[in-house]
Amino acid sequence: MENLEKNEVLSRAVRAGKRTYFFDVKTTKGDDKYLTITESKRKFNADNGTFFYEKHKLFLYKEDFSKFQNALAGILNFIETGQMPDDALFASNTRNENEDWKDVDFEI
Repeated sequence: MENLEKNEVLSRAVRAGKRTYFFDVKTTKGDDKYLTITESKRKFNADNGTFFYEKHKLFLYKEDFSKFQNALAGILNFIETGQMPDDALFASNTRNENEDWKDVDFEI
């Protein structure tokens, strides 16, 4: 446990082929727990002949656990069975109507 960061409560890694997924439970200053999921993939830099790790991180807060879990279960079930998930799993009932989501830009 001494290797954990100051605000980390629990950390586990799952190795999956060329990727490693890290599940880290952390705490906020208010002592609320949240989850970070990090995907790490080893890549080769052809310019200088060295390896580096490309990382992508997702922060998941306690108030979103249930929605995330239900949506993920629906998507995984679709992948396994082909059965379309219920659209209600993806509906947002907490979004402020004044928020403008048109400016969201996701890099691909």
